[in-house]
Amino acid sequence: MSFEKLAKNASEIISEEELKQKLKLNRPLRVKAGFDPTAPDLHLGHMVLLRKLRQFQEEGHEVILIVGDFTALIGDPTGRSSVRPALTHSEIEQNAKTYQEQAFKVLIREKTKVVFNSEWLKALGTEGTIKLLAKWTLARMLERDDFSMRFKNQNPIFLHELFYPLLQGYDSVFIQSDLELGGTDQKFNLLVGRELQKEQGQEPQVCMMMPLLVGLDGQRKMSKSYGNYIRITEKPREMFGKIMSIPDTLMEEYFRLLTDIEEKEFQSLIKEHPMKAKKLLAFEITKALNSESEAQDALEYFQSVFSERKFPKDAEIINVNPGRYRLIDLLALINSGMSKNALWRLITGGGIKINGEKLIDPNLEVDVKISLEIQLGKRGFYIIKPQS
Repeated sequence: MSFEKLAKNASEIISEEELKQKLKLNRPLRVKAGFDPTAPDLHLGHMVLLRKLRQFQEEGHEVILIVGDFTALIGDPTGRSSVRPALTHSEIEQNAKTYQEQAFKVLIREKTKVVFNSEWLKALGTEGTIKLLAKWTLARMLERDDFSMRFKNQNPIFLHELFYPLLQGYDSVFIQSDLELGGTDQKFNLLVGRELQKEQGQEPQVCMMMPLLVGLDGQRKMSKSYGNYIRITEKPREMFGKIMSIPDTLMEEYFRLLTDIEEKEFQSLIKEHPMKAKKLLAFEITKALNSESEAQDALEYFQSVFSERKFPKDAEIINVNPGRYRLIDLLALINSGMSKNALWRLITGGGIKINGEKLIDPNLEVDVKISLEIQLGKRGFYIIKPQS
Protein backbone atom coordinates (compact mmCIF):
# COMPACT_ATOMS: atom_id res chain seq x y z
CA MET A 1 0.00 0.00 0.00
CA SER A 2 1.37 3.42 -0.92
CA PHE A 3 2.17 6.19 1.53
CA GLU A 4 -0.88 8.06 0.20
CA LYS A 5 -3.24 5.24 1.15
CA LEU A 6 -1.75 4.68 4.61
CA ALA A 7 -1.80 8.42 5.28
CA LYS A 8 -5.36 8.83 4.00
CA ASN A 9 -7.72 10.62 6.41
CA ALA A 10 -4.93 11.44 8.89
CA SER A 11 -5.28 14.95 10.31
CA GLU A 12 -1.53 15.38 10.82
CA ILE A 13 1.63 13.29 10.50
CA ILE A 14 4.90 14.24 12.21
CA SER A 15 6.56 13.91 9.92
CA GLU A 16 5.35 12.77 6.51
CA GLU A 17 8.89 12.56 5.15
CA GLU A 18 9.98 10.34 8.06
CA LEU A 19 7.04 8.00 7.45
CA LYS A 20 7.96 7.74 3.76
CA GLN A 21 11.51 6.82 4.73
CA LYS A 22 10.38 4.26 7.31
CA LEU A 23 8.09 2.61 4.74
CA LYS A 24 11.16 2.06 2.57
CA LEU A 25 12.90 0.03 5.29
CA ASN A 26 13.18 -3.65 4.54
CA ARG A 27 11.27 -4.72 7.66
CA PRO A 28 7.81 -4.47 9.23
CA LEU A 29 7.24 -1.28 11.20
CA ARG A 30 6.25 -1.46 14.86
CA VAL A 31 2.95 0.43 14.95
CA LYS A 32 1.62 1.29 18.39
CA ALA A 33 -1.71 2.48 19.78
CA GLY A 34 -2.88 2.53 23.36
CA PHE A 35 -6.29 2.36 25.02
CA ASP A 36 -6.85 2.99 28.71
CA PRO A 37 -9.59 0.70 30.10
CA THR A 38 -11.46 3.50 31.86
CA ALA A 39 -14.84 2.01 30.87
CA PRO A 40 -15.91 -1.46 29.69
CA ASP A 41 -16.66 -0.43 26.11
CA LEU A 42 -14.83 0.62 22.99
CA HIS A 43 -16.91 2.79 20.66
CA LEU A 44 -16.98 3.93 17.04
CA GLY A 45 -14.49 6.67 17.85
CA HIS A 46 -11.96 3.95 18.70
CA MET A 47 -12.90 2.21 15.46
CA VAL A 48 -11.27 5.08 13.51
CA LEU A 49 -7.89 4.18 15.02
CA LEU A 50 -8.51 0.43 14.81
CA ARG A 51 -9.29 0.67 11.08
CA LYS A 52 -6.04 2.53 10.46
CA LEU A 53 -4.13 -0.09 12.47
CA ARG A 54 -5.77 -2.78 10.35
CA GLN A 55 -4.50 -1.09 7.19
CA PHE A 56 -0.95 -1.33 8.51
CA GLN A 57 -1.53 -4.99 9.41
CA GLU A 58 -2.72 -5.75 5.89
CA GLU A 59 0.56 -4.33 4.61
CA GLY A 60 2.57 -6.68 6.82
CA HIS A 61 3.45 -4.29 9.64
CA GLU A 62 3.44 -5.27 13.32
CA VAL A 63 0.60 -3.79 15.36
CA ILE A 64 1.10 -3.48 19.10
CA LEU A 65 -2.06 -2.77 21.07
CA ILE A 66 -1.23 -1.39 24.49
CA VAL A 67 -3.85 -1.81 27.18
CA GLY A 68 -3.08 0.98 29.62
CA ASP A 69 -3.90 -0.85 32.83
CA PHE A 70 -1.22 1.16 34.69
CA THR A 71 -1.86 4.57 33.11
CA ALA A 72 -5.60 4.10 33.74
CA LEU A 73 -4.82 4.42 37.46
CA ILE A 74 -3.92 8.05 36.72
CA GLY A 75 -6.40 8.76 33.94
CA ASP A 76 -5.51 10.67 30.81
CA PRO A 77 -5.93 14.42 31.57
CA THR A 78 -6.30 15.20 27.86
CA GLY A 79 -9.26 17.51 27.28
CA ARG A 80 -10.26 17.44 30.93
CA SER A 81 -11.21 20.54 32.91
CA SER A 82 -10.94 18.58 36.16
CA VAL A 83 -9.24 15.47 37.49
CA ARG A 84 -10.68 12.12 36.38
CA PRO A 85 -12.37 9.96 39.03
CA ALA A 86 -9.94 7.34 40.32
CA LEU A 87 -10.54 3.74 39.24
CA THR A 88 -9.81 0.70 41.36
CA HIS A 89 -7.54 -2.14 40.24
CA SER A 90 -10.61 -4.37 40.07
CA GLU A 91 -12.49 -1.97 37.77
CA ILE A 92 -9.49 -1.60 35.47
CA GLU A 93 -8.93 -5.34 35.32
CA GLN A 94 -12.57 -6.01 34.48
CA ASN A 95 -12.62 -3.35 31.75
CA ALA A 96 -9.33 -4.55 30.28
CA LYS A 97 -10.73 -8.06 29.79
CA THR A 98 -13.37 -6.75 27.43
CA TYR A 99 -11.02 -4.56 25.36
CA GLN A 100 -9.12 -7.33 23.64
CA GLU A 101 -12.15 -9.14 22.23
CA GLN A 102 -13.72 -5.87 21.16
CA ALA A 103 -10.58 -4.76 19.34
CA PHE A 104 -10.54 -8.01 17.37
CA LYS A 105 -13.83 -7.06 15.76
CA VAL A 106 -11.59 -4.86 13.59
CA LEU A 107 -7.99 -6.03 14.02
CA ILE A 108 -6.56 -9.31 12.73
CA ARG A 109 -6.10 -11.39 15.87
CA GLU A 110 -3.05 -13.37 14.76
CA LYS A 111 -1.30 -10.21 13.60
CA THR A 112 -1.89 -8.24 16.80
CA LYS A 113 0.38 -8.18 19.83
CA VAL A 114 -1.54 -7.18 22.95
CA VAL A 115 0.52 -5.94 25.90
CA PHE A 116 -0.30 -4.32 29.26
CA ASN A 117 1.81 -1.32 30.23
CA SER A 118 1.86 -2.31 33.90
CA GLU A 119 4.47 -4.88 32.78
CA TRP A 120 7.17 -2.20 32.41
CA LEU A 121 5.76 0.81 34.26
CA LYS A 122 5.56 -1.08 37.56
CA ALA A 123 9.15 -2.18 37.04
CA LEU A 124 10.32 1.45 36.82
CA GLY A 125 10.08 1.79 40.57
CA THR A 126 10.73 5.01 42.48
CA GLU A 127 14.23 5.56 41.13
CA GLY A 128 13.24 4.94 37.53
CA THR A 129 10.22 7.23 37.85
CA ILE A 130 12.35 10.05 39.28
CA LYS A 131 14.80 9.68 36.38
CA LEU A 132 11.89 9.80 33.94
CA LEU A 133 10.46 12.94 35.55
CA ALA A 134 13.89 14.59 35.31
CA LYS A 135 13.60 14.55 31.51
CA TRP A 136 10.74 17.08 31.37
CA THR A 137 10.07 20.49 32.86
CA LEU A 138 6.92 21.92 34.40
CA ALA A 139 7.00 24.77 31.88
CA ARG A 140 6.88 22.30 28.99
CA MET A 141 4.06 20.36 30.63
CA LEU A 142 2.04 23.55 31.05
CA GLU A 143 2.26 24.10 27.29
CA ARG A 144 -0.64 21.65 27.06
CA ASP A 145 -3.87 23.49 26.35
CA ASP A 146 -5.86 21.60 28.99
CA PHE A 147 -3.27 22.19 31.72
CA SER A 148 -2.74 25.85 30.80
CA MET A 149 -6.51 26.50 30.80
CA ARG A 150 -6.95 24.84 34.16
CA PHE A 151 -4.01 26.83 35.55
CA LYS A 152 -5.43 30.09 34.14
CA ASN A 153 -8.90 29.33 35.55
CA GLN A 154 -7.40 28.35 38.91
CA ASN A 155 -8.74 24.81 38.59
CA PRO A 156 -6.53 22.33 40.43
CA ILE A 157 -3.93 20.30 38.55
CA PHE A 158 -2.83 17.33 40.61
CA LEU A 159 0.79 16.19 40.44
CA HIS A 160 -0.06 12.65 39.39
CA GLU A 161 -1.76 14.04 36.24
CA LEU A 162 1.57 15.53 35.14
CA PHE A 163 3.01 12.00 35.12
CA TYR A 164 0.59 10.76 32.49
CA PRO A 165 2.21 12.03 29.25
CA LEU A 166 5.62 10.82 30.44
CA LEU A 167 4.34 7.35 31.24
CA GLN A 168 2.57 7.09 27.88
CA GLY A 169 5.76 8.33 26.25
CA TYR A 170 7.79 5.71 28.07
CA ASP A 171 5.52 3.08 26.50
CA SER A 172 7.03 4.13 23.15
CA VAL A 173 10.57 3.82 24.53
CA PHE A 174 9.94 0.35 25.90
CA ILE A 175 8.14 -0.86 22.77
CA GLN A 176 10.63 0.93 20.49
CA SER A 177 7.76 1.95 18.28
CA ASP A 178 8.28 3.25 14.77
CA LEU A 179 4.87 4.90 14.61
CA GLU A 180 2.20 5.78 17.15
CA LEU A 181 -1.43 6.41 16.31
CA GLY A 182 -3.76 8.63 18.30
CA GLY A 183 -6.53 11.17 18.00
CA THR A 184 -5.76 14.83 17.36
CA ASP A 185 -6.23 15.47 21.08
CA GLN A 186 -3.32 13.10 21.78
CA LYS A 187 -0.72 15.14 19.90
CA PHE A 188 1.11 16.32 23.03
CA ASN A 189 1.29 12.80 24.50
CA LEU A 190 2.54 11.31 21.22
CA LEU A 191 5.24 13.97 20.88
CA VAL A 192 6.42 13.26 24.43
CA GLY A 193 7.06 9.67 23.36
CA ARG A 194 9.00 10.93 20.37
CA GLU A 195 11.18 13.16 22.56
CA LEU A 196 11.84 10.43 25.14
CA GLN A 197 12.95 8.08 22.36
CA LYS A 198 15.46 10.68 21.19
CA GLU A 199 16.74 10.96 24.78
CA GLN A 200 17.32 7.19 24.79
CA GLY A 201 19.14 7.25 21.46
CA GLN A 202 16.27 5.58 19.61
CA GLU A 203 14.99 6.56 16.20
CA PRO A 204 11.98 8.77 17.05
CA GLN A 205 8.54 7.47 16.24
CA VAL A 206 6.34 9.01 13.61
CA CYS A 207 3.18 10.48 15.16
CA MET A 208 -0.02 10.02 13.17
CA MET A 209 -3.04 11.91 14.47
CA MET A 210 -6.47 10.83 13.29
CA PRO A 211 -9.65 12.97 13.39
CA LEU A 212 -11.92 12.75 16.41
CA LEU A 213 -15.27 11.25 15.47
CA VAL A 214 -18.17 13.50 16.48
CA GLY A 215 -20.76 11.77 18.66
CA LEU A 216 -24.51 11.33 18.45
CA ASP A 217 -25.15 14.87 19.73
CA GLY A 218 -23.50 16.23 16.58
CA GLN A 219 -21.33 18.60 18.63
CA ARG A 220 -18.70 16.98 20.81
CA LYS A 221 -16.27 14.15 20.14
CA MET A 222 -17.68 10.69 20.69
CA SER A 223 -16.86 9.86 24.28
CA LYS A 224 -17.92 7.61 27.10
CA SER A 225 -17.76 10.68 29.35
CA TYR A 226 -20.35 12.54 27.27
CA GLY A 227 -22.66 9.55 26.79
CA ASN A 228 -22.91 10.31 23.05
CA TYR A 229 -21.27 7.12 21.84
CA ILE A 230 -22.15 3.91 20.00
CA ARG A 231 -20.49 0.83 21.46
CA ILE A 232 -18.84 -1.45 18.94
CA THR A 233 -20.56 -4.32 20.76
CA GLU A 234 -24.07 -2.89 20.36
CA LYS A 235 -26.62 -5.42 19.16
CA PRO A 236 -26.87 -5.06 15.36
CA ARG A 237 -30.42 -3.65 15.36
CA GLU A 238 -29.53 -1.16 18.09
CA MET A 239 -26.33 -0.16 16.30
CA PHE A 240 -28.16 0.35 13.01
CA GLY A 241 -30.83 2.46 14.70
CA LYS A 242 -28.34 4.66 16.52
CA ILE A 243 -26.37 5.31 13.35
CA MET A 244 -29.61 6.29 11.64
CA SER A 245 -30.10 8.89 14.40
CA ILE A 246 -26.90 10.84 13.70
CA PRO A 247 -27.32 14.33 12.21
CA ASP A 248 -27.17 14.34 8.40
CA THR A 249 -24.22 16.72 8.60
CA LEU A 250 -22.07 13.92 10.04
CA MET A 251 -22.67 11.42 7.24
CA GLU A 252 -19.63 12.38 5.15
CA GLU A 253 -17.34 12.13 8.17
CA TYR A 254 -18.73 8.73 9.16
CA PHE A 255 -18.49 7.38 5.60
CA ARG A 256 -14.92 8.64 5.30
CA LEU A 257 -13.63 7.36 8.64
CA LEU A 258 -15.68 4.19 9.20
CA THR A 259 -16.30 2.64 5.76
CA ASP A 260 -14.49 1.75 2.56
CA ILE A 261 -17.07 3.39 0.31
CA GLU A 262 -15.41 5.65 -2.27
CA GLU A 263 -15.75 9.38 -1.64
CA LYS A 264 -17.38 10.19 -4.99
CA GLU A 265 -19.98 7.48 -4.43
CA PHE A 266 -21.09 8.52 -0.96
CA GLN A 267 -21.01 12.25 -1.70
CA SER A 268 -23.24 11.75 -4.73
CA LEU A 269 -25.60 9.51 -2.75
CA ILE A 270 -25.81 11.97 0.17
CA LYS A 271 -26.65 14.80 -2.22
CA GLU A 272 -29.29 12.93 -4.23
CA HIS A 273 -30.74 10.41 -1.74
CA PRO A 274 -29.81 11.32 1.87
CA MET A 275 -32.04 8.66 3.48
CA LYS A 276 -30.69 5.96 1.17
CA ALA A 277 -27.17 7.16 1.98
CA LYS A 278 -27.74 6.94 5.72
CA LYS A 279 -29.15 3.42 5.42
CA LEU A 280 -26.07 2.40 3.43
CA LEU A 281 -23.85 3.96 6.08
CA ALA A 282 -25.62 2.13 8.91
CA PHE A 283 -25.54 -1.11 6.91
CA GLU A 284 -21.79 -0.90 6.18
CA ILE A 285 -20.77 -0.14 9.77
CA THR A 286 -23.10 -2.77 11.22
CA LYS A 287 -21.79 -5.34 8.74
CA ALA A 288 -18.15 -4.51 9.52
CA LEU A 289 -18.66 -5.10 13.25
CA ASN A 290 -21.05 -8.05 13.00
CA SER A 291 -21.93 -9.90 9.78
CA GLU A 292 -23.70 -9.19 6.50
CA SER A 293 -26.74 -11.26 7.49
CA GLU A 294 -27.07 -9.40 10.81
CA ALA A 295 -26.75 -6.06 9.02
CA GLN A 296 -29.43 -7.12 6.54
CA ASP A 297 -31.71 -8.13 9.41
CA ALA A 298 -31.10 -4.76 11.08
CA LEU A 299 -31.91 -2.93 7.83
CA GLU A 300 -35.17 -4.86 7.35
CA TYR A 301 -36.11 -4.34 10.99
CA PHE A 302 -35.49 -0.60 10.72
CA GLN A 303 -37.53 -0.32 7.53
CA SER A 304 -40.42 -2.26 9.00
CA VAL A 305 -40.56 -0.57 12.40
CA PHE A 306 -39.43 2.99 11.66
CA SER A 307 -40.21 3.53 7.99
CA GLU A 308 -43.44 1.49 7.76
CA ARG A 309 -44.40 1.97 11.44
CA LYS A 310 -45.04 -1.73 12.00
CA PHE A 311 -44.77 -3.28 15.45
CA PRO A 312 -41.97 -5.89 15.36
CA LYS A 313 -43.24 -9.46 15.26
CA ASP A 314 -40.33 -10.74 17.31
CA ALA A 315 -40.67 -8.24 20.18
CA GLU A 316 -39.78 -9.67 23.59
CA ILE A 317 -42.76 -11.28 25.36
CA ILE A 318 -43.30 -10.52 29.06
CA ASN A 319 -45.77 -12.73 30.93
CA VAL A 320 -47.62 -11.10 33.84
CA ASN A 321 -50.58 -11.97 36.04
CA PRO A 322 -53.86 -10.61 34.63
CA GLY A 323 -55.31 -7.60 36.43
CA ARG A 324 -55.11 -3.83 36.71
CA TYR A 325 -51.75 -2.07 37.03
CA ARG A 326 -50.59 1.49 37.31
CA LEU A 327 -48.84 2.27 34.03
CA ILE A 328 -45.48 2.92 35.69
CA ASP A 329 -45.70 -0.32 37.70
CA LEU A 330 -46.53 -2.31 34.58
CA LEU A 331 -43.56 -0.84 32.71
CA ALA A 332 -41.27 -1.62 35.64
CA LEU A 333 -42.09 -5.34 35.13
CA ILE A 334 -40.52 -5.20 31.68
CA ASN A 335 -37.04 -4.98 33.22
CA SER A 336 -35.76 -2.65 30.51
CA GLY A 337 -32.91 -1.48 32.71
CA MET A 338 -34.63 1.84 33.38
CA SER A 339 -35.28 3.11 36.90
CA LYS A 340 -38.78 4.17 37.93
CA ASN A 341 -37.66 7.80 37.83
CA ALA A 342 -36.43 7.36 34.24
CA LEU A 343 -39.69 5.61 33.30
CA TRP A 344 -41.69 8.43 34.89
CA ARG A 345 -39.81 10.99 32.78
CA LEU A 346 -40.28 8.87 29.65
CA ILE A 347 -44.04 8.57 30.24
CA THR A 348 -44.62 12.25 30.97
CA GLY A 349 -42.44 13.17 28.01
CA GLY A 350 -44.69 11.24 25.63
CA GLY A 351 -42.30 8.36 25.05
CA ILE A 352 -44.69 5.49 25.83
CA LYS A 353 -47.23 3.87 23.51
CA ILE A 354 -49.59 0.97 24.21
CA ASN A 355 -51.24 -0.55 21.14
CA GLY A 356 -50.15 2.53 19.22
CA GLU A 357 -51.70 5.03 21.67
CA LYS A 358 -49.48 7.53 23.46
CA LEU A 359 -50.01 7.54 27.26
CA ILE A 360 -48.61 10.33 29.43
CA ASP A 361 -50.06 9.64 32.92
CA PRO A 362 -47.77 7.36 35.01
CA ASN A 363 -50.69 6.64 37.40
CA LEU A 364 -53.11 5.61 34.65
CA GLU A 365 -54.60 2.16 35.35
CA VAL A 366 -54.02 -0.39 32.61
CA ASP A 367 -56.15 -3.55 32.51
CA VAL A 368 -54.08 -6.54 31.42
CA LYS A 369 -56.67 -9.01 30.15
CA ILE A 370 -55.38 -9.35 26.58
CA SER A 371 -51.92 -9.02 25.04
CA LEU A 372 -50.63 -5.44 24.85
CA GLU A 373 -48.03 -4.05 22.44
CA ILE A 374 -45.80 -1.63 24.33
CA GLN A 375 -43.22 0.77 22.89
CA LEU A 376 -40.66 2.38 25.21
CA GLY A 377 -38.94 5.31 23.57
CA LYS A 378 -37.84 4.90 19.97
CA ARG A 379 -36.35 1.42 20.08
CA GLY A 380 -37.87 -0.54 22.96
CA PHE A 381 -40.63 -2.97 21.91
CA TYR A 382 -42.36 -5.51 24.17
CA ILE A 383 -45.51 -7.62 24.27
CA ILE A 384 -47.22 -7.94 27.65
CA LYS A 385 -49.18 -11.22 27.88
CA PRO A 386 -51.56 -12.18 30.70
CA GLN A 387 -50.63 -15.56 32.14
CA SER A 388 -53.43 -18.09 31.78
